Amino acid sequence: MLVEKPLFGKIILLTGASRGIGRAAAIACAKEGAELIITGRTVGALEEVDDEIRKLGSKSTIVELDSKDLPAIPRLAKAIHDKWGRLDGFVANAGQLGQMSPMPHIEPDAWDETILVNLTSVWHQIRNFDLLLRAAPSARVVLMSSAAALGPRAYWGAYAVSKAGIEAMGRAWAAESEKTKIKINMIDPGGTRTGMRAAAFPGEDPLTLPTPEDISPAFVALMRDDCPHNGELIKARDYIST
Repeated sequence: MLVEKPLFGKIILLTGASRGIGRAAAIACAKEGAELIITGRTVGALEEVDDEIRKLGSKSTIVELDSKDLPAIPRLAKAIHDKWGRLDGFVANAGQLGQMSPMPHIEPDAWDETILVNLTSVWHQIRNFDLLLRAAPSARVVLMSSAAALGPRAYWGAYAVSKAGIEAMGRAWAAESEKTKIKINMIDPGGTRTGMRAAAFPGEDPLTLPTPEDISPAFVALMRDDCPHNGELIKARDYIST
């Protein structure tokens, strides 16, 4: 008797899926049966992810999306509604490190862009995807946080502020959704072998860090129907196989 994969038939939207953690999470969810909607700024990189997903016997829809393009978000929500009528999962992974500098020295444009991409854009996504998630039998949401949200983390500036905001926003949304079938959690990936991590810690040996693929089981667990968490900060490293 064939055992159904835990994410079989689920429609999951994952932003920033062209590389790093987003790419690994998308492929891991596809491996467990999900159909993906993958967004990013580089279509060529998304096509490579799509190729990997198709090799697993699943499928994905590629959406070229810059998180700064706020009017594109309701258009995406409408397209999802027209094609599927619901979202079973949403992983808000897209983000940027921004300018690492003493707080008074951050350029205003750099501050505004980091807060826009990491926080404000995610609120616009929440606003536009909430009804799609409510239309699903049991929707799951993962918002990307960071240890920088807790601080003190000198020179992390707007990035740290944006991630603290993500956690506050996620907990508020989770509390508001307690009587629905939506479960909303934040995830701290920890130090992971990504381009963003290399930019933040240029002297660090990347081989000492887990890969995005190592922590991808955490995303699958938080997308499952039997996920017990809601409004919590989850440590991705707790899901690394030993």
